[in-house]
Amino acid sequence: MYLIINGQIITEDALLTGYDLLIEGDIIAKIANNGELKADASTQVIDAAGGYITPGFIDIHSDYIEHMAAPRPTSLMDFNMSIREAEKELITHGITTMFHSLSLYKFTEFTHNPIRNPENVRRFIDLIANARTKGHRHLIRHRFHARFEIDNFDEVDNLKTFITEKKVHLVSFMDHTPGQGQYSDLKIYRDIIKGYEHLDDEEIEEIVFRHQTKAKLTIDAMKEIADLARENGIAIASHDDDSTERLELVGGLGATISEFPITLETAHKAKEKGMFTMAGAPNILLGGSHSGNLSAAEAIHADCIDILCSDYYPPSLLHAVFKMHKFYELDLVDIFRLVTINPAKAVKMEHEIGSIKEGKKADLLVIEMMDSEFPVITSVIVDGKLVQQTNYIALTGK
Repeated sequence: MYLIINGQIITEDALLTGYDLLIEGDIIAKIANNGELKADASTQVIDAAGGYITPGFIDIHSDYIEHMAAPRPTSLMDFNMSIREAEKELITHGITTMFHSLSLYKFTEFTHNPIRNPENVRRFIDLIANARTKGHRHLIRHRFHARFEIDNFDEVDNLKTFITEKKVHLVSFMDHTPGQGQYSDLKIYRDIIKGYEHLDDEEIEEIVFRHQTKAKLTIDAMKEIADLARENGIAIASHDDDSTERLELVGGLGATISEFPITLETAHKAKEKGMFTMAGAPNILLGGSHSGNLSAAEAIHADCIDILCSDYYPPSLLHAVFKMHKFYELDLVDIFRLVTINPAKAVKMEHEIGSIKEGKKADLLVIEMMDSEFPVITSVIVDGKLVQQTNYIALTGK
């Protein structure tokens, strides 16, 4: 058992002060007034030291595992080691449930990435599935987010197999064709290409033309995948929505999540349609989109973003939450929903995790403020187990 004392508890709807929290087994057993819950010899007391007691972060879109497994294009690390070393880092950033977003691309100009080789993707999918089986010990909850590029005809049957084998937990349909979506601004697309490859203008125009004229899955083929996903209880996401027409299309597939809407207007329309809208937390730390698209902070202010994901930078979730609170003066409870209960609802896990409530799983963080303004995570509990504690010290001497 664990007893967490002297903390401010952030629930789904309120910030509670003057309460302690008791964990029994893997469950939040009791929340009671300070001093009412008594520790016995078997109880470990965790002093939150006036910090925040929050749900663990649920990150439903992150390709961080690609960087961990292939830190250089020609450096491919052991995959099992990569997952186990990645989770050590993820808990330090408060991520207790990670949807590893592995891409099923046919081809991309944006640098050689060996992890996106179909064989390597399959190896990772199997490792993520094994992490959920009895006897495999891990620090966090691992899930697989299948990011499917709609020109990848070769992987359609494999994706369907992964779904029926219960190895997929979120499906998103992607279209990175230049001239629409994320790359609606062709000048930005050309500049990004130049950043990856030493190409002249004629070669870049050939790339743009090839992508703009390539074959893509029909709506019926996409619907077949989407129907299979829904039959297996898997949420469906669209990617880089840039128009009402795109939202109508993905809505017809049964998509309930709009990842990275390109404009504020599109984000509003997605919300009106009842979709969960998602933005990247790095967007907040950087002050805007690296692709010149929607400002996440502006969209949150406009109440048209429901979820923040780490995208490619795991520390961003924690720091984006507190930046929105400090610099944009938004309510901390409201912002925490974007990294806890809202993503849980989007992927149908809210009955188990995502909020602090008696009877729910004990996936919890203790967050303290260092030097009054810098948030640090000092305790991480996953499935009722204390998996990490960090103690900051004041070094003395010369």
